[in-house]
Amino acid sequence: MKKLIVTLALTAAAASASAQNAPSRLDEVVKSGNLRVCMTGDYKPFTFFKSDNSFEGIDVDLARSLAKALGVEARFVKTSWTNLTGDFLEKCDIAMGGVSVTLERQKKVSFSAPHMVDGKAAIARCADAAKFQSLAAIDQPSTRAIVNPGGTNERFARANYKQAQLILHPDNVTIFDQIVQGKADVMVTDASETLWQAKLHPQLCSIRPEQPLQFSEKAFMLPRGDVPFKEFVDTWMHQLKATGDYDRVVNQWLK
Repeated sequence: MKKLIVTLALTAAAASASAQNAPSRLDEVVKSGNLRVCMTGDYKPFTFFKSDNSFEGIDVDLARSLAKALGVEARFVKTSWTNLTGDFLEKCDIAMGGVSVTLERQKKVSFSAPHMVDGKAAIARCADAAKFQSLAAIDQPSTRAIVNPGGTNERFARANYKQAQLILHPDNVTIFDQIVQGKADVMVTDASETLWQAKLHPQLCSIRPEQPLQFSEKAFMLPRGDVPFKEFVDTWMHQLKATGDYDRVVNQWLK
């Protein structure tokens, strides 16, 4: 019995030492001098790809903060929600930009510790907001529910709409204009986005963002099994929140 315990202890120690000595993306990033950041550029206020080919948003500021902590430069790689996981695995060190943690994504990648709780909420023209106070009220045959394809918004819509008319709109930047113009009635997306879009479009109102229709968390997509890199990212975020710098970044976009 003692021999078995010793053997198991030695095996565990060897596995731990092997993991610690395994190559990490952390070392590769520091050596290259660049942090390659995948983001879609179509999800305000987290990421937006501007006409001058630059990015701006909450997660853009956070990516630059992380790169500074690493002593490297942030290099942004534009992707789409449909191709996010594949592009991350092939081209990037981290994926940011309002990425939600999902079990489907977790099959292929890892995530940092969540930095924001952000469930789904509805947004509609303010004149119609009273009609869409619940999921049951939204899921009616007369409702034109618009959604951007390829991400958690479409998955939520297809899982929950049994009667509503589903309109797919591929451009997440102009999708809210469709509601303003009366071409659609409502959209369910992350509560933080509804707050931002209501700020941009006075005609639109976020509907009960403090009581979301579904629980979700936002985090950063990381390589699976890379403990040192994840520990660095999590420690950086912990310190960012402890000093108040995280809130300052978020509040300048949402408030």
